[in-house]
This record gives sequence, structure tokens and C-alpha cells, in this order.
Amino acid sequence: MTSYAPTRRGFLTAAAAVGGAALAPASVWRAAPASATAPFILKPTPPAYFKDFGTNAEMLWSSVEPQAYLTPQSRLFVRNHTSTPPIDRTTYALRVYGDGLATPRTEGEALSLSFADLQALPHHELTSVIECTGNGRSFFKSQQDQTVSGTAWTLGAVGTVRWSGVLLRDVLASLGLSADAFSIQATGLDDPFSTYGRVRRPFPIEKALDDALLAWGINGEDLLPDHGYPLRLVLPGWVGIASIKWLGSLEVSKTQLFSPWNTTFYRMTETGWPGDSPPLTVNPVRSAWELASGAVLPARPVTLTGRSWSGAGQISKVSVSLDGGESWRPAVLDRRSREDQGWTQWSVRWGNPRPGRYELLARATDDRGRTQPLVAAVNSQGYFFDAVVRHPVTVA
Repeated sequence: MTSYAPTRRGFLTAAAAVGGAALAPASVWRAAPASATAPFILKPTPPAYFKDFGTNAEMLWSSVEPQAYLTPQSRLFVRNHTSTPPIDRTTYALRVYGDGLATPRTEGEALSLSFADLQALPHHELTSVIECTGNGRSFFKSQQDQTVSGTAWTLGAVGTVRWSGVLLRDVLASLGLSADAFSIQATGLDDPFSTYGRVRRPFPIEKALDDALLAWGINGEDLLPDHGYPLRLVLPGWVGIASIKWLGSLEVSKTQLFSPWNTTFYRMTETGWPGDSPPLTVNPVRSAWELASGAVLPARPVTLTGRSWSGAGQISKVSVSLDGGESWRPAVLDRRSREDQGWTQWSVRWGNPRPGRYELLARATDDRGRTQPLVAAVNSQGYFFDAVVRHPVTVA
């Protein structure tokens, strides 16, 4: 790994060299003063589109438009540990420090990068799935009769969006990176969570230099406050907790960094799991029908739709069952994630459904050969429910 000039002057010089890109217009969002009675989530979460859990809100699959590929910010799920913080972009700064920089810096000596500094670097866009690690958690109880802790998500703690921002590797190159850099810890600016402090989680330098993005936009819009305004980290394909919102600092280290979010939380714990089970990183394969649970379908030919996704690669096939798993057929892959890391949309034609109650199943396989199991591996915190979900419907 090459060592680069480490000073803030070097950063600004490098930014000017790429053309001095014009700054984006100021966000229409204006932060309101903090209040003891302020809601945890600032954007509207109407019951037609969301199940509201207080600090969290789940997108309802019954509200998904079958022909739409990207998830609008207004419909994207919200996962907060505390509450959405009000942040002024004009005074915002990202602090970067650590012994993994070419010139080591303590936290007190951190480089401070304004929003304008970051936007002066080459802009980049990528499409990816963003998903909570506990997506599908409620099915541990409803399908496997296993009690786990955490928000009882169904499958709506997920979305596919088009991110805009700057690649983290460009930021690190401009600041100066040691050849011995090993890991980076990202810390958010939201309120401390219980006694654990601010939400923070480390990730390896290899991911930082691959596709990690510092994002300021979704689908051509500024980030909404609930989704990380003014800047968040995005680690495509990885568990949602790794994509720290309201990014406040990056510590670059020559050694492995730790926090409660990769030691106490977001790793497998339960009888049968080793005490040193590693932190969760790449998301599993999952599928969802674009139907409300218990939906009533007409007793005539109907085309059913759904989506499948994987943190490790593209979806290569989807098999569906319309009779509770007695028989299977291939779904038609209508839109596959070939050049991005979004989900795959699929459909199946149900030619002559007879009146009655049915369970619909969808089972996807990605191009790494990973296929959804019929039973998910239980763990005490209810992470990674990747089993095939039994979706009840009635034909009348």
C-alpha cells in the first residue's frame, strides 16, 4: 500500500487538482432545536406504509410498488439506536485520526474535513441494498417457535437505493495512509446508547479501499435526517449497522479495533455458537413477496411478484412454491442486479388458483452458490433470519 501526503493542505490540493467540483445546493432540510419531547424519527411514518416501533420503523411490503426498483427515502425503513440528531451541514466536520495515517494523529490532533472539503473530491454513485441485521427477526418465533430479543421486524427492514458521495479510498489517499493500516472505526453523532457510548463499529482496511462510500445523497436527493444527514458511511453488502449514520469520525489504526457493536452486539450468541464467534459482516440471501400477509387473491389467473437479494453477489435463480412447499417452479427474473448491488425483481404466473388458503414460498440462490435454508440458525439476538418465509394468502 502506498503512503500519501498526510496533511490537510495535501487534501485540499488534491481536491483542487480534480477540478474543484461545484458544491451541491444547500439541503432544504433545516435542523430544528433539540427537544425533550421530540420524536425519535423525524420523517412521517404513516400506517399505510410503515409499522412504527418507536425508535424504528419498518417498510410494509404491501406498500411496495411492483414496477419500482429503487426505494424512495420517504418509504425506507428507519433503524435508530436513540433518536435522529439535528445537524447543521454548514458547521459539520468529519474528524479523521489514528496511527494508521501516514502521519499518526491522536484524537486531539484529528484532521477536520468540512462538507465542502469532501464534495470537492470526485463524486461517485452506486446502487446497493441497505438492510438491518435483524430483518426477518419475528419469524424466529412465528415459524420456528424460538424466542429471541430485539425489534420484531418482518421483512421490511430493507431497501435498495442509489447512493451518491465520495469513495472512502479517495479520502484516505488524499489524507495519507500508512502501509500498515489495518482497520477503521466509524463513529456516529447520535446520542450515546445506554452505557455503551456513541454507536461505532470497525471494519477492515480492505473494505475501506474497495467500495466503501461516504454518502451525502439517496436517489438524487440529500440524505434525510433519519437516514444520516449530512453524511453517512455505506459499506455495500454488509450488515446495516456497519453503515454508520451521521458520521462524526474515522479512526484509522494499525491494529484491530473493537467496540460493543462488534463484540457484544452483531455477532452470533447462543448455545452452540463459539464464544469467539466473529462479528457479522456480509448479509445473507433473502426473498420477499410483494403482498400483505394474509392477502386475498382472486380465483382467476394472476401474476405475483417479489424481490430477492444477497450481500455477497447477484441473484442467479429464484424458485417458488404456491402450495406450501409441495412443488416448486422457477420464477421469471424480470430485473437482475447485474452492474449494481441492488435486489432482483421476479414474477410468477398463477394460472388457475382454486379457492382456499395457501402458503407461498420463495427461495433464492446467489452467484456464490448460497441458497436460502428452510430453517434459520437460531441465535439469542435474532440476527440473519434467512430461511424461506411462509407467506399466507387466501384465494376467494
